[in-house]
Amino acid sequence: MEDWALIRRMSAEGVPKARIAQQLGISRTTVLKAAGSDRPPKYVRPTGPTSFTPFEPAVRQLLAKTPDMPATVIAERLGWTGSITWFRDNVRRLRPDYRTVDPADRLIWLPGDAVQCDLWFPPADVPLEDGSTPLLPVLVMTCAHSRFMLATMIPTRHTQDLLLGKWDLLRQLGAVPRRLIWDNESGIGRGKRHADGVALRVKVS
Repeated sequence: MEDWALIRRMSAEGVPKARIAQQLGISRTTVLKAAGSDRPPKYVRPTGPTSFTPFEPAVRQLLAKTPDMPATVIAERLGWTGSITWFRDNVRRLRPDYRTVDPADRLIWLPGDAVQCDLWFPPADVPLEDGSTPLLPVLVMTCAHSRFMLATMIPTRHTQDLLLGKWDLLRQLGAVPRRLIWDNESGIGRGKRHADGVALRVKVS
């Protein structure tokens, strides 16, 4: 570590790499690696056979049949007599290779990446000044990363009202996400067909 710090300091002062190697009695390759690294070298113990190595093929066979079999049961079946903690650690390392894929779809959203747009209909009619009580939709926009929600009531599900509502909510949000995701809303588009007046950059799912 001392050589690494010294090499970094001498290199920053403009001392040629060959002279650093000569003064410290090390190879020029070592100097180049140290000068180009932002952290000191770390010793890594070389991997090799362990007491678990002879048991690994049999452990894999049992996990292939029963991925959730407890490590203690596997150890008993295979006649393991060493440290059970060491055995558990190795079984834990192998187990993910044999567990079935979780059917739940897990997505990771980055900040500012996407906003989900949906319509919600209140459970009661809203009386208007003309005496009518239409079922007015509420445009809801949810930020995928933070789950922050915005909503506004709009007059209709027509394209112009959806777009005006969208821009009003984006103005309140104070930012424009990379993607707006709509759930097959006819006023925005269905499949690969976009409604008239909708920009092609809008993602329709």
